Amino acid sequence: MTLFDGIRPFYAQGRTTFIFAIALLVVILVFLVFASTFLIILPGIRGKGRLYSFCRVITSLFIGVIIVVVNFTSDWETGYVTANTTYKAFSNETITARVGLQIGLAGINVTLQGLPVNQLNETIDYNENFLWQFELNYDEEYHKSLERGLPNPILYIAEKFNTHGPCLVHMQYRFCGHYATAMLWVAFCAWVIMNILFSMSTIVYGGYMALVTSAFMIFGIIAFGTTQNHPQCIIQFGSETLKTSLSVSFWLTLATALLCFILGVIIILMDHYNPEKLRTFFILNGGDDDEDEMGDGLINQSFTNDFGEALYLNKMKNSFKNKDFVVYT
Repeated sequence: MTLFDGIRPFYAQGRTTFIFAIALLVVILVFLVFASTFLIILPGIRGKGRLYSFCRVITSLFIGVIIVVVNFTSDWETGYVTANTTYKAFSNETITARVGLQIGLAGINVTLQGLPVNQLNETIDYNENFLWQFELNYDEEYHKSLERGLPNPILYIAEKFNTHGPCLVHMQYRFCGHYATAMLWVAFCAWVIMNILFSMSTIVYGGYMALVTSAFMIFGIIAFGTTQNHPQCIIQFGSETLKTSLSVSFWLTLATALLCFILGVIIILMDHYNPEKLRTFFILNGGDDDEDEMGDGLINQSFTNDFGEALYLNKMKNSFKNKDFVVYT
């Protein structure tokens, strides 16, 4: 099928799903390498320190990967609807499809999947990103999608988030996403400092940095959550309305922030009430114990040697008294 001087207005196949974005895969692989490296060296840790190290490192890596990954996901706010809708421009033919909208910090993702996938002698399975980062122009991407001839449902949703769209939500989502991203990257920096402090003798300051990490994650959540104060955009497909709600990335970030807060409070309280157990958990008293044991060993060895030497001299002295010695000249 062709349109407008032989230019195909529709893709034969949909593009790669947003979940498998290259940046997202790179982040996950990096953290998996860190986790695998730690698991390799874990058997070299003795006693209970092995379990303590496993819990501490895995929890820390989980917090770090969540902070970074949610910057690249598109499911902070999602919505789906199944409807009968027109498919092509300049045509009244309709299809039955599942239309999805995912809103992230950097833009929106629109999916269109036919029910069934093969309809009108075509494969209806689309997945399109429209980004509003500062270095990209959302309006230009929207106009390019018009030139490419994307299906009507995708263009209809993309138009709603245009700069001059009828919903007037573009600027709010764009700036809220930028502020949330900035807060999350600051939280990541605080997470790095937290891990550095945990590896030193200043454990309590690591607990304070855990609270700082949690605070900036919550600031990011609040920044994006302000979009809920704006009246939702009405996206109507016949009698069906596509409504969005806060989704996985939002709640996962909130849960991770609460986890950081709880860990920070526990560490601060443990440092105040029972610092020895806290140092044991972070394996920071092993060197002191070894030194003490070494010192005790040297003292005991010295005492044993002195005592044995004294016994030997006393025995020799008694032997000299009990025996007669003849001196030959």
